Amino acid sequence: MKIPDLTELALRNLRESILRNSLTTVGISVGVASLVAMLSLGIGLQQMASRRLMKSGLFDTVVVTSRRDARGMSREDERSGPTPGESRILDEAARSQIEKLPNVSEAYPDIRFATELRFEDKPHMSMISALPESARSNDAFEGMQGSFFSSDASPEAILQKSFAEELLGKTPRLGAPEPNVAELAKPLLGKELTMVYAQRATSTDDTAASSNPANEVMGASYSVVSREQKLKIVGVADLDPESMRGPTRAKVFLPLHLAESLHVMQPTDLREIARAGDQPVYSSISVRVKNPSRVQEVEDAIKKMGFTTFSILDASRGLRQFFAVLYAFLGIFGSLALMVASIGIVNTLVMAILERRREIGIMKAIGASDGDVKKLFFAEAGAMGILGGIVGVGLGWAIGQVINIGTNVYLKRQSLPPEHFWAVPWWLVGGAIAFAFVVSLASGLYPAGRAARLDPVQALRYE
Repeated sequence: MKIPDLTELALRNLRESILRNSLTTVGISVGVASLVAMLSLGIGLQQMASRRLMKSGLFDTVVVTSRRDARGMSREDERSGPTPGESRILDEAARSQIEKLPNVSEAYPDIRFATELRFEDKPHMSMISALPESARSNDAFEGMQGSFFSSDASPEAILQKSFAEELLGKTPRLGAPEPNVAELAKPLLGKELTMVYAQRATSTDDTAASSNPANEVMGASYSVVSREQKLKIVGVADLDPESMRGPTRAKVFLPLHLAESLHVMQPTDLREIARAGDQPVYSSISVRVKNPSRVQEVEDAIKKMGFTTFSILDASRGLRQFFAVLYAFLGIFGSLALMVASIGIVNTLVMAILERRREIGIMKAIGASDGDVKKLFFAEAGAMGILGGIVGVGLGWAIGQVINIGTNVYLKRQSLPPEHFWAVPWWLVGGAIAFAFVVSLASGLYPAGRAARLDPVQALRYE
């Protein structure tokens, strides 16, 4: 039987029992819609998580520490490379070498220190951190009141919301509503903070060393001088850009070049001054990679230099495993409705055999083979599968859009930014239609085989 004749017969048979076939197709559509809706939710959530990580500046960042600080070393690191005592110092020369590696856009030191800040003649202790110019795109500063630093060396400061509350004397109370960041920023923007800090000054002068022998370390000497720096408050951030750092996160942020020029005394200075001389020594360095897909290559190159590395790629392996399991469960539950719809296909085609036994007998009597009869029933099942798959994909997409819009309305009422957590990629569209088609053909196996086995003589006698 030729394909055009087979197609014409299949379409004619589907039109004759249009109500029953339509209901069966609707069942397939609902099954495909549930499958698409559930998988789209999983894909959308993963994409949302990836967007957040990318925008936070963590997804493409590698944190580098010296092996001399063995706290961040894994067992693999301990077995390979130099011992902590013989490893390199993470100083300015090392930072420059790392920044010149392929696929590295920048490498900046992690400068943070606890110090005193005076506001309206009242002292406040806080952790201070330095931010590079690239941090301007961090999503923590999206809802910030005020502005980012005017330059990378300007004497300006950005406050985290909780520290702004402290400066204004608004102690959080249990059950009380949180103050709005705009209300906190209004009396603070443009005001001045005075930062009191300890500046490190190294010297190899014997006089300087002898004047303060407690500051002499293995032939090198240093002095600690108390300094003050005026800072203009230019912004108040609602979200915490260092929320992942735990108890060591900062509440006040300075431009990176300004922080470097202050030469603030760091804990690593006491430990490494004799070996580093006048060069600053860093506790860690953040390395921004041009493409997140190159993070592993950059990590490997830095490890060969004798340093320890950590990236969100290491932590996200568990996240990827979680989403893989989530996809599996969502796919299984979404496919259940399609399996139920496949029973409807079997029922529809079996009923069609009973109604068309005489027609099948005539077809066999005039020369149709068992294979031709099977192809006819497969064509009918496949047509219902493809049509149901197309309608189901459209229905699943529509369900996702409605839920996405409704959720964003709720988020807006809660004063939260909108999110797009529903995604229907093209591979899911094609895969859902193909899956519906395959399930339909599998459902047509039994009816097609039963129709092909009919005895033409008995079929012609059937009334």
